[in-house]
Amino acid sequence: MILAIVGPTGVGKTKLSIELAKIYNAIIVNCDAVQVYQELNIGSAKVTEEEKENIPHFLLDFVSPNERYTVYNYQKDLRKILEDNKEKNIILVGGTGLYLKAGLYDYDFKVESESNTYENLSNEELYHLALQKDKSCSIHPNNRKRLVRFLNKDGKEEKASPKPLYEATYIGLTTDRENLYNIINKRVEIMFQNGLLEEAKTLFSKYPNSTILNSAIGYKELKQYFSNEISLEEAKELIKKNSRHYAKRQYTWFNNQMEIKWFDVDFNDFSKTSKEIVEYIENQKK
Repeated sequence: MILAIVGPTGVGKTKLSIELAKIYNAIIVNCDAVQVYQELNIGSAKVTEEEKENIPHFLLDFVSPNERYTVYNYQKDLRKILEDNKEKNIILVGGTGLYLKAGLYDYDFKVESESNTYENLSNEELYHLALQKDKSCSIHPNNRKRLVRFLNKDGKEEKASPKPLYEATYIGLTTDRENLYNIINKRVEIMFQNGLLEEAKTLFSKYPNSTILNSAIGYKELKQYFSNEISLEEAKELIKKNSRHYAKRQYTWFNNQMEIKWFDVDFNDFSKTSKEIVEYIENQKK
């Protein structure tokens, strides 16, 4: 059985993955593009050793910040794990939808020559260029290769409908927008209390040219602070703003790309949400 738990930051994906892993004796596979990197712990809200409760986790905390780990790398790594653990229950958890789709669907990476590689632009800048070219463009901001192809093509984005390669149950955790934004804002404050500023300072001193540090929310904003471009308070507010915008894009992407069963999280009694989800999973197995 393959379960995929998706949703924006702060809704309880990690907590749910642990609870379901214990119920179904499952292994957990990370599906967050930032959490694959070592040392980016606080800013990525990476699961702690204590939170893991001795449950095996894969594709987590294993890439140097100096390395470039792509969705193509993830696709190969995930499929190897799926192949090596066919007899086990597997839970994928994270908010990077493109990684999930690339791994579980017949997602083909075509090698094409581009007239412009846009090496000097970040993923976010490429995404905004794509929107300027076609405001209906639905390419994920982290899909750099596809954005570059799109920007080098005449006309509009090519539509593709890859087919699923694996039978999986897709579970989404959600809450109303006001509550989500409050959760995100509080989460950022907690990250700073837990040492995000010190973590980012150390990382930038060790890996000043790291692609992930210069593009990941929570770190790229602090780089502006370290460069005296903005104040610390402005950096903090920018992290909150970018996190909220990212959450909105996540919902749009998942709703357009996958058949997901969404569950409203009961933050006062998370066990109710877990029970509802387990009942749904059991019904899907019948």
